[in-house]
Amino acid sequence: MEPACGVLTGGLPCLAVGTGPPVVLLPGISGDNADPRCRERRAQVRAFRKLTGRFTLYVINRRPGLARGVTMRDLADDYAAAVRHEFGGRPVPVIGVSTGGSIAQLLAAGHPDLVSRLVLVASAHRLSAGGRRAQRALARHAAAGRPRRAWASTGPALAGSRAGGWSFTLLLWLLGRRMAPPDVTDLVVTVEAEDTFDAAPRLGEIAAPTLVIGGERDGFYSARLFRETAYRIPDARLLLYRRKGHAATVAAGATSREILRFLGARPGGGSAGSANS
Repeated sequence: MEPACGVLTGGLPCLAVGTGPPVVLLPGISGDNADPRCRERRAQVRAFRKLTGRFTLYVINRRPGLARGVTMRDLADDYAAAVRHEFGGRPVPVIGVSTGGSIAQLLAAGHPDLVSRLVLVASAHRLSAGGRRAQRALARHAAAGRPRRAWASTGPALAGSRAGGWSFTLLLWLLGRRMAPPDVTDLVVTVEAEDTFDAAPRLGEIAAPTLVIGGERDGFYSARLFRETAYRIPDARLLLYRRKGHAATVAAGATSREILRFLGARPGGGSAGSANS
């Protein structure tokens, strides 16, 4: 099925692809919220393409033109309005990836009628100290007009290992100019909003069965933070990869398979705990 690129209520850019019932995906940090050619959202679809055989995957980004001072709760409320309008108020499964997972936690806590199941991929209730440093460096260099240095600075945190970090850093350095939008305000504002974010006090309000997927080598979070997040959500289970970093967790074929299995399970069938892989 040909992907449909458009804009939802409130100006949220959306790419829809697949057949079957809807699943909403909130992506991680992006260079360009508007993404008029859907380039970044298509990359998200590629990572989760296995889902599109059974579901219509709606990759929905934050609205462009964010004002300074926007909070993660503001972004969650934007998503709530768009999801409520697009799906007629019916609850849908929501997948949050990295920063998208931070927002998804507040969406599920503040608007439980809209989220039937919640999946957090490489995302926890807050960033680690290293994750904050990496995102601050990204925003600082981007704001200073240094796109290659900006994206390359995230390489070690994405890889989660010294060897992989060099490869990611080089690749992102080479792609940096291509990933840089003319206006980096949306990126900077999103980083600022997440810098002080901690959903821990709200996790007990999440009623949807939840699957938390993380990697022990994740440079933006940590195994401890993934465990804490799953523990604090009433109906959650944890899948923790022993040797994967941030990017590898998102791209792993096992991640999509576990999501498919989780979305096909009966509501209320989840259990707290952890699974290592």
